[in-house]
Amino acid sequence: MPMPAMTDSSSPLNVLFLCTHNSARSILAEALLNHLGDGRFKAYSAGSSPRENQRPHPLGLQVLQKAGITTEGLHSKSWDEFAAPGAPHMDLIITVCDNAAGEACPLWPGHPATAHWGYADPSAGEGSDAEKLEAFRRTMHAIHRRLELLVSLPQDKLTRAMLQSTARELVGPA
Repeated sequence: MPMPAMTDSSSPLNVLFLCTHNSARSILAEALLNHLGDGRFKAYSAGSSPRENQRPHPLGLQVLQKAGITTEGLHSKSWDEFAAPGAPHMDLIITVCDNAAGEACPLWPGHPATAHWGYADPSAGEGSDAEKLEAFRRTMHAIHRRLELLVSLPQDKLTRAMLQSTARELVGPA
């Protein structure tokens, strides 16, 4: 039976992951939650300032595919799309990079719960191709562990009154 969302008992909980460019961490989180959420969650991702013609990082897509997670439909987009009229209503917005967490966000319709889950940028490192791929793999696994906690929460922790503190308290491994 689907887990009820905060606003409609028959719809999934909508979660928006934000990062600056929407090419790595937020894309990983979107794909992972849609995979883990089993229809109870619907994940989206966006960036505060994606570059012109920005695309998801190829190494991020590669680690997702190697993990058996679909990358179909993933694309970089601006967070303005989700603040516009007609955009899906978000229940929870999670920043996954420190830069986006410090920026002035748009006014989100419905005043969703917010949380910050900071992860190091796997695309920022230098090194061999194998080392760069490993950085993406480590980031994907760190996000995965925290999202497993989110999807395993009992329904009473996903109500509007509880979601703000619950999402902020989900601490990932150090």
